[in-house]
Amino acid sequence: MTTGSSTVGIDFGAPAHTERLDRAVAALRERGYEVHVVDDPAGARAVAGELLPTDQGIFTASSETLRLTGIAADIEEGDKYQSVRKQAAEFEGDFVKQLKLGAAPDVTIGSVHAVTEDGQLVAASATGSQLASYAAGAMRTILVVGSQKIVPDLDAALRRVREHCLPLESQRVQEAAGQGSFIGKILIFEREAIPNRTAIILIREPIGF
Repeated sequence: MTTGSSTVGIDFGAPAHTERLDRAVAALRERGYEVHVVDDPAGARAVAGELLPTDQGIFTASSETLRLTGIAADIEEGDKYQSVRKQAAEFEGDFVKQLKLGAAPDVTIGSVHAVTEDGQLVAASATGSQLASYAAGAMRTILVVGSQKIVPDLDAALRRVREHCLPLESQRVQEAAGQGSFIGKILIFEREAIPNRTAIILIREPIGF
């Protein structure tokens, strides 16, 4: 991978300045995404509450952003929402059944690891279990993203995944399960074929990896 001069010296944990965020928002909308900009995690949680249906199955992708905002707990705890994870738990031991439930839910909610100023999105995964629903499996996708994930271009986005996100995720998994993580698959979103199928909640504050 080559590195352009525009990607040198980026602080991948710093919030995006207003001009960079505005460029990304405009580009994402041009590419067919529904975009909501909020100031903080509480705002993201409120918007997610407005977007999430209560009468459809919702798959919650593994995401530090969802955990830290409280959105994951809103879905997985209590009876307000129809959690696909709870449904999948009923098929313990049947990995194929569980995988299929997560791959094609009514709604999926998660995050991505990078957003370019031109409106491209990048998500990485060890197993790829959430990527099918992001790409096409879900009828509706909601992505909650901290502004520190906005980068100049695709080169910087891939660098962010490998140099910033992977070490943090690997440390998290090591502490939780006694083993590191790795990148198994990477999904690059160029645009949405079905206008507004994917909603993006951009948080001005940094949150998640």
